[in-house]
Amino acid sequence: MAITDWPEGEQPREKLLQKGAASLSDAELLAIFLRTGVKGKSAVDLARDLLTRFGSLTRLFATGEQEFCDIHGMGQAKFVQLQAVLEMSQRALKEEMQRGDALNSPGAVRDYLQLLLGGRQQEVFLVLFLDTQHRVIASEELFHGTLSQTSVYPREVVKRALAHNAAAVILAHNHPSGVAEPSQSDQHLTTALKQALGLVDVRVLDHFIVAGAGCLSFAERGMV
Repeated sequence: MAITDWPEGEQPREKLLQKGAASLSDAELLAIFLRTGVKGKSAVDLARDLLTRFGSLTRLFATGEQEFCDIHGMGQAKFVQLQAVLEMSQRALKEEMQRGDALNSPGAVRDYLQLLLGGRQQEVFLVLFLDTQHRVIASEELFHGTLSQTSVYPREVVKRALAHNAAAVILAHNHPSGVAEPSQSDQHLTTALKQALGLVDVRVLDHFIVAGAGCLSFAERGMV
């Protein structure tokens, strides 16, 4: 059955208009983006298939062009549209962090980091550089590693902090394994970076570990 044949209140677009975007499931939201299905499948059916294949929206968003375009019903046009939506979302969250104290908008910080790192298959180490009022000056991916580890050099982090004239930083990296718990090496790295940055009067406010839809804060654990 095509979506247009559903009762009006159950059609994703009408449901969004009546109840708000938060009332829709992941599949329904994705169906609105897809707009149309394929022969024998509605847009919602196709969206459900995509979520089953990738496991989550985060994984789908991180898919490369070739893999995405190889899926029946997808193509370069939809890939471009999806990348544009993701980039707009990242920029909107970054603007929110830049307008005020990042510590007073932890939701925006988490959402930004999850959107940026949640679906990565390779470890990425990222730093948010902040000014004296804890507004975000810049966001930089400084190190990329394998699935198992990343080599992070404190000296390079210090150099970038000085280049941005940052007063504080928020550290973040992802765990492609999907487990957000910090390892011993994560804790040692945080301590080493805190000591190195402290020598140039730059504070480490937090260190986030992103694992799929999860996001762990060292500050909330009392580990910074």
